[in-house]
Amino acid sequence: MDILLRLLVAIGFALLVTAAAALVLHLVFRALARRERWASLLSRRTKHPTRTMLLIALLWAAFATSIPDRPDAYPWRDEVSHTFLIATIGVGTWLACEISVFLEGLGLHRYRVDVPDNRVARRIRTQVVVLRRLTVAVLVIIGLGAILLTFPGVEAAGASVLASAGLISVIAGLAAQSTLGNVFAGMQLAFSGSIRVDDVVVVEQQWGRIEEITLTYVVVHLWDDRRFVLPSTYFTSTPFENWTRTNSELLGAVEFDLDWRVRPGEMRVELERILDHTDLWDRRVQVLQVTDAVQGFVHVRVLVTAHDAPSLFDLRCYVREELVAWIQRTHPDAQPVQRVLMVDEVAGPKRRTASTASSSALFTPDQDDRAALFTGPIQTSDIPPSER
Repeated sequence: MDILLRLLVAIGFALLVTAAAALVLHLVFRALARRERWASLLSRRTKHPTRTMLLIALLWAAFATSIPDRPDAYPWRDEVSHTFLIATIGVGTWLACEISVFLEGLGLHRYRVDVPDNRVARRIRTQVVVLRRLTVAVLVIIGLGAILLTFPGVEAAGASVLASAGLISVIAGLAAQSTLGNVFAGMQLAFSGSIRVDDVVVVEQQWGRIEEITLTYVVVHLWDDRRFVLPSTYFTSTPFENWTRTNSELLGAVEFDLDWRVRPGEMRVELERILDHTDLWDRRVQVLQVTDAVQGFVHVRVLVTAHDAPSLFDLRCYVREELVAWIQRTHPDAQPVQRVLMVDEVAGPKRRTASTASSSALFTPDQDDRAALFTGPIQTSDIPPSER
């Protein structure tokens, strides 16, 4: 009874110390947050694991000081202590993961992605996100390994398994084909710069934006709000289009097939007026050219530029719509038409004239020597000359 009472008192004291320590840490971080932004982020990120870690450590200390180390009287003491050890390792791993995420995210605030020229920021963000996931995975694996090593006999079993070279080779071979292959591909994507978060890509004839890059797969946010999930090895083994590889500015074309009576000069003036009244155009390229004029149509191509792919798509639609309305309103004769030749009667047979094919032949009648040189005697019959 005395031991139970002492344990309850120790637990109460541990809870009181935990509450006091949590209050002090909260006041300290709140004071720092008024001057430093990182203090608020660190407090929000590590508040729960820190308090949990402090509570478990104090409860473990209270239990260890209250219950004597006598296996004959208290055989369950070692099991409870082992449970506290496992909980401490697990919460410590949680705290380490939160601190690593905070440190990696602290550097991202220097790189903004809400600006027009954000290629460097997107590259850094992609690499940090992949490193964050890799760091968390490594810490979790280390934590699980530390927990397993607390059990008696696991160390010897692990040594015997590691000694089996055949089993290790089989496991490594299977993992390299699937999991490790995607992991290495994800790391390659992060540091090679072939794709970054918010890059505009065309994969499997689908247009979208890179939304997330993990160690094993890539999520593409398609233009119609669907998500296209692809393994990381897809982007290292399959050709794809990256519209924002070096910069986000793009050039697009708007094409028309019009009648020969179209006036390209007036159409060019109208294009200039249209582009001056929209913010989608980035004022880099404004070109109208007649690229072809065959088969009864004049092919007109308009080239315009925009800051990014979504703006370019909207700009092309806007220019196409405005030019179509202008043609219908001011130049209806420029609309494409099909011309048909109507014939009343079929003409009669004409008198044959002398052919001029002989004058352009290679072996003409006055070229006997040339003809003999290339042809030679030709056998016309199998009958001997004496019987002819």
